[in-house]
Amino acid sequence: MEITEPGVYDLPAEIYHGDPVPGGSLSSGGARKLLPPSCPAKFRWWADHGQDPKPEFDFGHAAHLEVLGAGIPVQVIDVDDWRTKAAKEQLATARAAGLTPVKTEQWETVLAMAAALREHPEASALFEPGTGLAEQSLFWPDGEFGVWRRARPDWLPHWRRHDGTMVIPDYKTCVSANPPDLEKAMVAHGYDQQAAWYLDAVTAVLGESQVEFVFVFQEKTPPYVVSVMVPDIVAVRRGRLRNRLALALFRECRERGVWPGYIEGVGSLLLPRWVENEFDAEVERGVYDVAASASA
Repeated sequence: MEITEPGVYDLPAEIYHGDPVPGGSLSSGGARKLLPPSCPAKFRWWADHGQDPKPEFDFGHAAHLEVLGAGIPVQVIDVDDWRTKAAKEQLATARAAGLTPVKTEQWETVLAMAAALREHPEASALFEPGTGLAEQSLFWPDGEFGVWRRARPDWLPHWRRHDGTMVIPDYKTCVSANPPDLEKAMVAHGYDQQAAWYLDAVTAVLGESQVEFVFVFQEKTPPYVVSVMVPDIVAVRRGRLRNRLALALFRECRERGVWPGYIEGVGSLLLPRWVENEFDAEVERGVYDVAASASA
């Protein structure tokens, strides 16, 4: 399948992630992989080979399926861990069938998390069945950089707030839903870039003039605390500016046919700033003043 016209498409996840745009397009995840602490070479490998499956990703996929009602089907496997030969065989069989493998214990946790989320007034309203479409794929050409972009929001709601605002929620499982920890996670994982990217997607593809992006974070341990968080204007501005850097880099790398590592050419290897400051202080104190040997 090839996507050559902007719009909203109901696609399987594997087609979306395989990038059906001729010549390639950039996703939010790809934009984040282009920029430090990653680099274009790592982005190119990831884009060509995909993400290696991991148990933590499987858990997240299963949670999304139960909360959103859409996603990759789950295969529940009754094992204590994945290290035995029998467990590895069942794991491989599930993946080969296009299923998300999770242990029975993990699936029970997913069900408990979904039940807790349904008790949360704001979170449950954002993902209420019948009020929107889950995991739709949006494609559009970027007017500034001339490259195609794509996004796959967790939920596109049918409703609007009383002021006409469209609210786009995104569900994430986490270790801690405490706001100070989420602020650190936003920087570490580029959630500010994701928010800005999806806001751009809905504006460009759906023509919405008033859009708000909302994160729904939920802890993976009892009592499965939920925090509904809206990135502020500074976070969205930072994310959008970083996305522009990524788009410019994507266009440049594609035009040159070169996807560099962390640096090009030969770089300078510097001391960490704190070591340099400590060294300067030591020199000033005379730590390195060693008397010349008097021996002939």
